[in-house]
Amino acid sequence: MEGGTGALGALLLADARLPVGGHAHSATLEAALEAGMPAERIPDYIRARLATVARTEAAAAVAALRAAGGEPVDLGPVQAALAARTPSAPLREASAALGRGLARLARRVAADHPAVRALDTAGRAVPGLRVLRPVALGALGAAFGMTAEQTARASLYDDVQTVTAAALKLRPGDPLAAVDRLLAAAPRIEEVVREAAATATPRDIPACSAPLIDHWAGAHAHTTRRLFVA
Repeated sequence: MEGGTGALGALLLADARLPVGGHAHSATLEAALEAGMPAERIPDYIRARLATVARTEAAAAVAALRAAGGEPVDLGPVQAALAARTPSAPLREASAALGRGLARLARRVAADHPAVRALDTAGRAVPGLRVLRPVALGALGAAFGMTAEQTARASLYDDVQTVTAAALKLRPGDPLAAVDRLLAAAPRIEEVVREAAATATPRDIPACSAPLIDHWAGAHAHTTRRLFVA
């Protein structure tokens, strides 16, 4: 793809109608609510994710974007670094499922881009694990010509929007509440965007897992009655 599509690419990735499978995920909110977290704590849950798993994934997406500028492009180190920072197997599997959707989109819109071609080998860095969502997001960001800030923001916005959209299905209420929650999180999103955009190498990706979210995700993986995959 030609340069100059970064802004459009960011809007595309922010569109909930993008057919990459995000509608089937709740960012572990369903498991948190089932475990007894009050719905009133959803804003706190969003802030907790921005400080932990969402921050790690945004930095990984930026690391993948920067790796896309290498010659040859090698996304394997980013895949391995992110997998090591995602101790929960269910969360790795959920990320791989979302990564599959993004990789499919990337191959449809920019199959010849070096970063997109590198997705075919990135998964080999961790045997048995397909390309993770942030790695595919970074490759797609490179194909679109997105900046580090745009890539990080797309990752973080998607995380927060996944929670707010799922909340409406899990605890129905005024749809405008989702907008309020997203806007309330905006200042923190921008703080994390700046932090993530400074990521230069896979070693710079922060290890900010959230043990309780990991626990909830593990329990959710064995639940037979659920609305969301993860």
